[in-house]
Amino acid sequence: MFKKGLKKFINYSFLALSISFLLSTLYIFFPKLLDSIDNQIRDYLFLIRGEIPNSDLVYIVDIDERSLKTLGQWPWSRDKMSKIVENLNSAAAIGMDIVFAEEDRTSPSFVAKELNLNTSLRNYDEEFAKTLENSAVILGYAFELSDGKYIGKDAPQIPAIFIEKGKKDDFAPKAYGTILNTPIIQNSAYSSGFFNVLPDPSGIIRSVPLLISYDDFLYPSLSLEIIRAINQSEKVLVNYDENGVKNIELGEFTIPTDRYGRIFVNYRGAQNSFKYISALDVYNGDFNEEEIDGKIILLGTSATGLFDLRATPFDSIFPGVEVHANVLDNILEGDFIQKPSWADGANIALIFFFAFIIVYLTTYTPLWVNPFIFATFTLLFLYGNYLILFDEGVILNIIFPLNSIFLAAFLTTILDYFENIRSERAIKAKFASKVSKSVMEDILKNSIDGKFKAQNKEITIFFSDIRGFTNISEKLTPNELIGLLNRYMDPMSNIITKYSGTIDKYIGDSIMAYWNAPIELKNHADLALEASIEQLRELKELNKIFEDEGLPRIEIGIGLNSGEAIVGEMGSVLRSDYTVIGDTINLGSRVESLCKYYDSRLNITNFTKSLLTKNYTFRFLDLVKVKGKDEPVEIWQVLEEKMVGENIENELRRHHEAIELYKSSNFKDALKIFKELEEKEDKTNQKIYKIYMQRCSEFIKNPPLNFNGVYEHSSK
Repeated sequence: MFKKGLKKFINYSFLALSISFLLSTLYIFFPKLLDSIDNQIRDYLFLIRGEIPNSDLVYIVDIDERSLKTLGQWPWSRDKMSKIVENLNSAAAIGMDIVFAEEDRTSPSFVAKELNLNTSLRNYDEEFAKTLENSAVILGYAFELSDGKYIGKDAPQIPAIFIEKGKKDDFAPKAYGTILNTPIIQNSAYSSGFFNVLPDPSGIIRSVPLLISYDDFLYPSLSLEIIRAINQSEKVLVNYDENGVKNIELGEFTIPTDRYGRIFVNYRGAQNSFKYISALDVYNGDFNEEEIDGKIILLGTSATGLFDLRATPFDSIFPGVEVHANVLDNILEGDFIQKPSWADGANIALIFFFAFIIVYLTTYTPLWVNPFIFATFTLLFLYGNYLILFDEGVILNIIFPLNSIFLAAFLTTILDYFENIRSERAIKAKFASKVSKSVMEDILKNSIDGKFKAQNKEITIFFSDIRGFTNISEKLTPNELIGLLNRYMDPMSNIITKYSGTIDKYIGDSIMAYWNAPIELKNHADLALEASIEQLRELKELNKIFEDEGLPRIEIGIGLNSGEAIVGEMGSVLRSDYTVIGDTINLGSRVESLCKYYDSRLNITNFTKSLLTKNYTFRFLDLVKVKGKDEPVEIWQVLEEKMVGENIENELRRHHEAIELYKSSNFKDALKIFKELEEKEDKTNQKIYKIYMQRCSEFIKNPPLNFNGVYEHSSK
């Protein structure tokens, strides 16, 4: 059994190892294979978390539908933009999520130029540029991220030094060109930052690049440049590790990124998680200037017609300017979501952990528990991932460990199913000739892996033996003898299994069987006795057939005993059998062998008699010590139903009176009754009275000392 258990452990360990290596290989070499599902699950975690408060340090001035309706279609004339910027001068910084890529065509000077008029008129671009010179404005621009024919090549000037530490390769997204503000506007502002956002393949903005490489130089995003500007940092340190970009340091801020220099956005919630102020209200001065004092202002649009709407985990329509607001708030609050360099190792460790723990749990627990194991670990993992994501700010892979849980539970259940089929076949092969179909089904229902651990158990043991088998065998040819035995054994075996008995073995002309193993039988003694009585009845019918065919009659003796025995699968590694051993079995064999001595066909011990719950007719035979046993045992004869009647009741009453006299050493009176019974023509036992008559006569001549009624048999 140990070897079987070890083999099973090795097989299931190999299964867990195979699942782990398969998923780890896919994770390492095909990491984007299930990215979309992984991201969608994480999006649901954001929805479950719901909205969280922001720092109240970032405000959005919105070019909304109301502003467009009043101030006109976009782009507005630069004099209007100047007024808006001037009205926001109390802000710490103003970030433009828009680009002024062309001259203002509504400017009077531009119109005069188009009409070839030589006159000096207002130039809105120059006025806007002067406004920018006196304001804390960070302009926005865009990089061209695909190689095209008509692409601007000018690079923006950033008043900062980018220092790359530990760089071994280029990881930041690469740009091929620029879409800048007009030179007069671009050069008048303090600085600028790109507002490119790169959606996932599914079209959802989950991360935003903080750096883009252009002509081998790094340039900051609008959000990063705003933070650098208000922090007055002249140096930006970009740290690398073996995986790529690790983090960005500027002043007091350390911003963790992915290997490509992207920040995972810890969204505060759905649209309008930040305070919006209509651009029209700012233009009219119809807002609380004190409210924006020292705050960061982002100027952008939520208007549908201006096409700056994105998809996020919270919304399918989300203003792009609010994406930048979330990034800024993440940096200011320091509640980042990141994928650290050790995350890959942790993900692979989780794959291995779940594969092994689920395989072992589903292997060594009942089959019906498997769905609960799968559901429990799935929910626990998702909850743990939720806590790690939002409490620790760490992104771990979800879909690969989940697949580890699923595959481990599914494949182990499938393997268990086939193992159970194999075990059922083994059990059926072991018990097919031993027990009834109903007993077999119960064994299959309650057995575990075909193993039957040895245990102490109360059983009723059955032995039967053909009387005078040697004489019978001498009268028949070998084929005739085998045929006769088979015709006898078949109905006898069927009766045993009919009464839920288990046939242990056939020993030549003998049958050994037992009750109450491998399944529990409350009335096992009754079942064994009823089977024995039915066998005697069946044998009478069988002998009539044998006589008609000229075959010898068969007479048998049956012995029953009940008591504790060791029950279980026993034998060698190469061959084992489910059997019973112990003194209870040995005594049962002795009781059967005494049938011939007492002229009885069915003997039971007092141990079996004490367990019977139904009414039977008994004759006390003897209190004996059998060979190999020190304790005396009562031997009782069970009489068949047809023998029961008034005459037999009187005979048994007188018999038991004589037995009591015998036990009390009153041998003379006992002898008198035994002689009386022996002289009866219709006596039911031809030998028992002669046995006691002989004993009484001997004890009368030679009275025994300290007589206790025990007779000791010296032979088997």
